[in-house]
Amino acid sequence: MLSITASSDQPDSALYTSVAVFLLGAIALVVQTGYSGGATLLFLGGIYSLFASRKLVLSRDDMLVLGVLVLFGLVQILDLLMHQADLRYLDKPLRFILATIAFALIRKFPPRLSWLWAGLALGGMLTAGWAGYQKLLLQADRALGHTHVIQFGNIAMLTGLFCLAGLGWAGQHRQRHLWVPLLLAGAVGGVMGSLLSGSRGGWIGLPLVLLVLYRAYSDCFSTRLKVVIAVLMVASAIGVYQTPQLGVQQRVHAAFNDISLYREGNSNTSLGARFEMWRAASQLVMRKPLLGWGEINYEPAMRKLVAQQKANEIVTEFGHPHNEMLNATAKRGLPGLLSLLALYLVPLRLFARGLRSPDMTRRALATAGTLLPVAYIDFGLSQAFFSHNSGVMIYAFWLVVFWGCYRNVCEQRQGQTQS
Repeated sequence: MLSITASSDQPDSALYTSVAVFLLGAIALVVQTGYSGGATLLFLGGIYSLFASRKLVLSRDDMLVLGVLVLFGLVQILDLLMHQADLRYLDKPLRFILATIAFALIRKFPPRLSWLWAGLALGGMLTAGWAGYQKLLLQADRALGHTHVIQFGNIAMLTGLFCLAGLGWAGQHRQRHLWVPLLLAGAVGGVMGSLLSGSRGGWIGLPLVLLVLYRAYSDCFSTRLKVVIAVLMVASAIGVYQTPQLGVQQRVHAAFNDISLYREGNSNTSLGARFEMWRAASQLVMRKPLLGWGEINYEPAMRKLVAQQKANEIVTEFGHPHNEMLNATAKRGLPGLLSLLALYLVPLRLFARGLRSPDMTRRALATAGTLLPVAYIDFGLSQAFFSHNSGVMIYAFWLVVFWGCYRNVCEQRQGQTQS
């Protein structure tokens, strides 16, 4: 039996945190707006924690992590206020700011890490089951769960990657014979969900992801075992590509076909539309590089480009250019780009310090925290991920959860050393 139950001396508040973190991973993609379930519990618990008697002291690194979330949200809010946008546009940027409140809950009433990793493993397996049901039984063209197909596929991939990150924690657990297979199953499930969705954007950055995992865990394997793992990965990739039911080969061929058609002047394809949107958005950036066009003026500006015959009409069908950096720069100018880079690079820098920690619990959390911005940089190449509620909630709340848990472990180990 896996030890994910609360200990008898664990406060009810800490059990609440454990359940919230578990749900954040377990139901994100298999329940309608499931990505909001655990996040909402974390936010509400965070409000309570702010008024709890125990004092929370923020370190410089805490301020940096929470600061980039607030900064990214504020830059968007200032843009909306400057252009007198409707209040409904405030929803997404406010979520980045509100996510910081959950940090108090994670630090004051730390969740059991077994609940965190179990939620992710279950989430990966459930996602694979749901995607397989849609793709293989319902004969859907692409599995999409309850959200946008690209969001579904990429978040599924991210869930699987988190499970791989957790293997360091599982390998030193006293019940490693159960936890290691469980997390491996979650990893396979997450990757399978991505493959069944056909969301190619999540596959492009796999070399960078593998580099992070290699950096974190290469010292745990002998040279011979590394070779075996590499051979198994290549064989698995070939097998996946050759399996027609997964649709991977079809999606790869479609990508090359889209590129050929675009060269011939046809933008009415998945990649062709993206190329045209990137070209048009780049023109908007060049015209207003400092402050951008604003969220509400982006689409009118695109329509004007079309009227001037400087862009294909297909660009008017989308509210963003399907690229995170172009989206931030075209709409919010230099402040938008810099705040986005900070949102990626500050957590990446801070978590990367722990990738070689001798403490495997700390290393696992650092690996997961590093993979979060690395994966989102990849996803952002072909999708404006933060233009969707799921993209906002997954990044903001997992960043707070992983950083809070990472700080808890560091503080706990430091206390043990001093004692």
